Amino acid sequence: MWWRLRRAEWGKGKGDGNRRALRALVESGEPTGLVAYSGWDPIGWIAVAPRGAYPGLERSRTLKPVDERPVWSVTCFFTAREHRRRGVTVKLLEAAARYARANGADCLEGYPVEPRKDSVPDVFVFTGLAQAFRKAGFVEVARRSETRPIMRRELGPEKRTTRGRKTARA
Repeated sequence: MWWRLRRAEWGKGKGDGNRRALRALVESGEPTGLVAYSGWDPIGWIAVAPRGAYPGLERSRTLKPVDERPVWSVTCFFTAREHRRRGVTVKLLEAAARYARANGADCLEGYPVEPRKDSVPDVFVFTGLAQAFRKAGFVEVARRSETRPIMRRELGPEKRTTRGRKTARA
């Protein structure tokens, strides 16, 4: 809910209030995100929706829009501790690309962290790491801060190869 609410609203709803607000969004059918499972166990989550669903991005000087193009945005991740550093973030990004494309998006954007040092506490990388975005096919399109690139992945429609087979760009 960090990106969906004004800071005062988020602070007021911290904890249970923000959980209730997210549950209400999910129940409304509005795009909110995807859950990763290992068997029947949920192990990760990614927030993905049209950029307009995240007013907090509009207020950020660092993450302001790159251009007028309508994009979907990835704003947040969570991976269960025992599943971290196993590629879950990359799989979530790939699933988010398929989901966004299936819902009409041509472009998916993310706002990861590019740390200055090798180790960053997990709490500071809730928007993901740039290296995971690169592995999932994203490219940097802007950087207004040393540690915060804006990255995009094109989600064009299925294309036919010269041999007549379909290839998906997701």
